[in-house]
Amino acid sequence: MSKKEEFIAELEKGYGFSGPAFVLGGAMLDAEAVQGLQVKVPLRTMNRHGLIAGATGTGKTKTLQVIAEQLAANGVPTLLMDIKGDLSGVAMPGTDNPKIVDRAAKIGITWHPTKNSVEFLSLSEEKGARLRATVSEFGPVLFSRILGLNDTQGGVVAVVFKYCDDRSLPLLDLKDFKKVLQFLGNEGKADIEAEYGQFSAATAATILRKVVELEQQGAELFFGELSFDVQDLCRMDENGRGVISIVRLTDIQDRPKLFSTFMLQMLAEIYASFPEEGDMEQPKLCIFVDEAHLVFQEATPALMQQLEAIIKLIRSKGVGIFFITQNPVDIPDSILAQLGLKVQHALRAFTAKDRKAIKLAAENYPITKWYVTEDVLTNLGTGEAFVSVLNEKGIPTPLAHTLVRAPETRMDVLTPGEIDQIISRSALVRKYNQEVDRESAYEILNEKIQEALGRAAQEEAQPARPAARTTTRQEKSTFEKVISNPTTRQIGSTIARELTRGLLGVLGIGGSSSSRRKKTGWF
Repeated sequence: MSKKEEFIAELEKGYGFSGPAFVLGGAMLDAEAVQGLQVKVPLRTMNRHGLIAGATGTGKTKTLQVIAEQLAANGVPTLLMDIKGDLSGVAMPGTDNPKIVDRAAKIGITWHPTKNSVEFLSLSEEKGARLRATVSEFGPVLFSRILGLNDTQGGVVAVVFKYCDDRSLPLLDLKDFKKVLQFLGNEGKADIEAEYGQFSAATAATILRKVVELEQQGAELFFGELSFDVQDLCRMDENGRGVISIVRLTDIQDRPKLFSTFMLQMLAEIYASFPEEGDMEQPKLCIFVDEAHLVFQEATPALMQQLEAIIKLIRSKGVGIFFITQNPVDIPDSILAQLGLKVQHALRAFTAKDRKAIKLAAENYPITKWYVTEDVLTNLGTGEAFVSVLNEKGIPTPLAHTLVRAPETRMDVLTPGEIDQIISRSALVRKYNQEVDRESAYEILNEKIQEALGRAAQEEAQPARPAARTTTRQEKSTFEKVISNPTTRQIGSTIARELTRGLLGVLGIGGSSSSRRKKTGWF
């Protein structure tokens, strides 16, 4: 058997799946495409997560586009984090040219223009359906970790949440949290110390500064209502294709803390609200995180531990997470080890450090006799990549130098007018872009404090009576007056249900996260 025949036999066996799969590209040997030898990806293992890596200009974004549109064609919804603003073209059919036709012929497929049903989402001032979450939905554990607090400071945050839970004071946005924290350090200090113990003014001030830092990155737009329901990410269109949701993040590249906050809350809420599915023929949802280094560069060790735990567990919910970055070293080893699909585009070696990184990247892939992986990595052409996937038994497939198929959707961004047309037809925009500012902790405390102060002023203006000078009874604190007021105690069962959340409820532990979804949604 010749070298080529042996190569074909090994690749056909490695990528010959019995269940549904899509074609990612064609296998190459000695820098030449082997006619009709296809590299496929089984849908069954797309919940085992993945990595798309490579230097700038090597084709990472187009590979992401190909995978998203192929998943959509197989009825799998996707969520794309669009940091650079170059993924919107997936909504419109592409245009062929001789190079695309030639590439398709080498791979053994037929190229035809396709468009997808797309929803545009936004964390900031970008156009699209607004993504929001309440402070209460984060819970004290995740909220403390996002702020980068130590154990002592995190304990104070837990007390604030518990205090608000016990008294039905909704924590909807950051100004609610700041108001309660300031109140408990002043007017409500006696109440908090009597029930939960003391905390120092310095600790409260540190927490407050951390909240202000988060606000300065635009988080006040993110915290609040109406919360986004993750089930809206798992939709099909009228043709049975998966809907592609694109989060437009072009204006938060310099605000990594907001981006990591969004990512962690989203993953925690999906984990808490999606039912256990076990092994599925295809995933319920795939999430693609472009410029993934932004998620990790601001993450504290506690946040990294949280993210690692979620990635390990969320696949049983039928969810796959895929990170797109320039170099695999951008991804922590503990998370890189969880990624089953690996697509490695070319890496460039300009320095000694780059050469070491390339050698390390080559060691992340299966050993092969067909390529000197380290050498080929620096010579891959645009639109070529090393590919290894997990087969249906969870075993890595042979490493394949792959000519990646061209996207069937537009390989360019949409015009502002085209984006406006899509947004104007969006039911999610009509649902989530309404202004909601119901009464919450900030308004309740301000109103009741003013009422209490007004009554106190009236009492002081009246002539003093002997009974008022007794020293055997302590006067009620301002907060006790507020809380004992019937209006305050009857804020409503809806708010009470929203706030029935365990203190360790980041991953649904003790948790009413799934029940909260029914009322307030996610984000």
